[in-house]
Formats: sequence, C-alpha cells, structure tokens
Amino acid sequence: MKTDWEVKTLGNVIQKTENINPAQSPDKEFDYIDVSSVDNETFSIVSTSRLTGKEAPSRARKLVRTNDIIFATVRPTLKRIAIIPDKFNGQVCSTGYFVLRANEYIDYKLIFYFLQTDGFNAEMQKLQKGASYPAVTDGEVRGQTISYPKSLPEQQRIVAILDEAFAAIDKAKENAEKNLQNARELFESYLQSVFANPGEEWVEKSLGEVCSISSKLIDPRNTEFLNVLHVGGANIESLTGRLIELKTAQEEGLISGKFLFDESMVLYSKIRPYLMKVAKPDFCGLCSADIYPLSPFKDKMIRDYLFYLLLSHDFTQYAIKGSARAGMPKVNREHLFEYKFYIGSITDQTSIVAKLDALSAETKKLEAIYQQKLTDLDELKKAILQKAFQGELTNTAATALAL
Repeated sequence: MKTDWEVKTLGNVIQKTENINPAQSPDKEFDYIDVSSVDNETFSIVSTSRLTGKEAPSRARKLVRTNDIIFATVRPTLKRIAIIPDKFNGQVCSTGYFVLRANEYIDYKLIFYFLQTDGFNAEMQKLQKGASYPAVTDGEVRGQTISYPKSLPEQQRIVAILDEAFAAIDKAKENAEKNLQNARELFESYLQSVFANPGEEWVEKSLGEVCSISSKLIDPRNTEFLNVLHVGGANIESLTGRLIELKTAQEEGLISGKFLFDESMVLYSKIRPYLMKVAKPDFCGLCSADIYPLSPFKDKMIRDYLFYLLLSHDFTQYAIKGSARAGMPKVNREHLFEYKFYIGSITDQTSIVAKLDALSAETKKLEAIYQQKLTDLDELKKAILQKAFQGELTNTAATALAL
C-alpha cells in the first residue's frame, strides 16, 4: 500500500445518521425506500412508495440525505447499493439498509464504488447469517476496512476515472444487450411469419388431428424406472427447449405417476404457458404429469415442425387465453387439441424446419457472442475496481484494461 494512502474501517470514514418515526406525524407524506426499491444492475433507486406517517411500515425508520449511500444488509450479496439523489433528500428508507454518510475526509462516491468490489462482497458472504433471509448487521458493515488516498483531490481523480470507465462499460453493455435482443427478435419474427402466412395448398387442421398423447402414467418407484432420467417443467429452458440439470427418478425420489416418452415425441409444459417450455428430447425418459408428451402422426406432421409450432406466438397466445385459472395457469388437453392452424405437406414442413434450424443455429451463435461480451464487461468492471482500491488506477491503466 502506498504511504500516502489510509486504511480505515468504514465506521471511521462515515458520519452518524438519523432515525425517524413517521408515525409521529401521521398526516405528513414521505417517499419510502424499501429493500426492493433498488436495482442491483444499475445501482440506483428505481421505485418508491408515497406514504403518510400513519401508513408507514415499522421498518420505515432511517432518514436519508443527498449523497448518502444505502446498502441492503438483507441478502447482502445481491449488492443492492444506491446513492441518494437530491429528489429523495430528507426521505425515509427501510431498516433493511445500512446508511453510509461520508465524512469530510473521503469522497462519498469512493465508498459507493468500494461497496461494489469483490473483496467487500466476499466478506459479506462470510458474515451473513440466516437460512431464509441471510443478513449482516450494521456493525459488521461498519467494521469493514477500506483503503483510500489521504488526498481528497486524488480521491476525486480516481472517482472521475471510475465514472468515465463505468459509463463507457454501461454503454457497451447496453449495445450488447440490444444486439442480443435483436438476434432473438429476428428469429421470433421469422418463426411467426411461417405460421402466419400459409401456403396455397396448406389445409386447416386442429392439433388433435395431427398428434396425440399415447403415453400412460407409470409408477417411477418400479425398479425398471429408477435409473431413467426425469424431465420436469423446471428442467426445460424457456424458448430454447434446452434440457438442464436432469436427474434420475431415484435421485429425485419420485413417487407420483409420470409419463414415459421417447425421442419421437415433443414435450410441452402445460403449466404457465407464457413460459414457452417446449423440448424435443434425444433420449427415452420420464416426464412430469404436468408435461404433455406429444406424438405427431407420421403421415401428418414431423416432430420438429410440431416443436416450432408450439413455440409460435399465435399458439402461445391461444394457450394463455385458455389457461386462466386462479393460482396456477394450466392448459388442459381439450383446449390444447382444439387449437387450429394451417399445415402444408411433409415436404413443405421439412423445408421450413431446415430453414428454422439454420436460423436458430445462427441466432444461438450470435447470442453466445453477445452473452460473452456481457460477461467480459462485468469482469472488466471488477478488474478496474480492484485496481482502484490497490492504488494502481490511472487513465492509462483503465484504458489498457478496456482494451
């Protein structure tokens, strides 16, 4: 550590803050900043509740001032951190936050950036207690050590570099996210156009005329099924159909009836149809009773065409409309098989599937590129922060890291 740097606990670089009881002024209005008010991607307050003192929850007790930093001590590793802007000066936040008000010897934004570092986050992970709602105490946050330059102008120089670097990174992330969304929308647009523009010789059919559910429920506790992989709704990735984190019937300790499926079927999750969970497995296995194992009739429809049909916008909207029920939206068989659409010959279907497969493959390549870009940008932020609190950050260093 450089000789012109200090190492102190956070408690030694912050001022005392005020508590308040809004109930003592029952008719006075205030903005309440709850733990859910902070976005941990943008590190900003995105929503508040306008309340009167008599409406105030018991946790509304901490008064905040402009440039205070709030840090959520409940689930601290979620990094719900924000600077209080002018518009919330004199408002109230939850006791679920620790409020840090910088003293005259440290730039408040240096504290703000310190709370985002991997080192601080790792300490919070070690200290948090509680299974359902892991939390740290205000005292534990206050006891964390921060290294910083003694000189305020040097602190401000570092903050200026961080502000500029992070603004550039955030812009790059925004562009990558737009490109990622555009890639997905391109595929979805083409998929929608396929089913919205039937060919001249296509005929109208109901889903029940081109596929069925031929599987019967079996007991997964039977010896022959114990080592068979099981697919539940949670194992199907939305939109992509990728199967994730599969386990055998024995590993999951299954006891209720399950459907058998094979590689000729399409699996459609009937729960919450807006999630668009559709899969085409390449193995034989068991699936939840909340999944329909659909077998296309070979002379009517090919499997991959059925897969794409169930991912189409028109079908999804149809499924959503027919699944309205309290608590758990669910598509029943009758409604599913009554769905009407236009379909071409097997030759037409094969041609369409080939085009969709090719576009899907290209889309996935682009998604992987943009997703890696987002990951790299997050890692870049971490590297710059590390340099900043090791006394190694210069404009040149930040630029070199960015390259």
